[in-house]
Amino acid sequence: MANSPQSKKRARQNERRFQINKARRSRIRTFLRKVEEAIASGDKDAAATALRQAQPELMRGVTKGVFHKKTAARKMSRLASRVKAIG
Repeated sequence: MANSPQSKKRARQNERRFQINKARRSRIRTFLRKVEEAIASGDKDAAATALRQAQPELMRGVTKGVFHKKTAARKMSRLASRVKAIG
């Protein structure tokens, strides 16, 4: 348990950041899930649209420190190649 005033403040800040990052991660996963569902349905137009909407969300996660840059790039690359392979 935090004892000093500084460590107590740090604990509060960490909890607040955790909640914000958790919400961001959840939002990004929702966008990625929409792309996955469009790919599974075999609708290339819907998948391409969903991918275009997911890309800025994923990169925003990178700038906010939720995901690593290369992780986001790898996810986008793999999704893009799967969308391209439809039809």
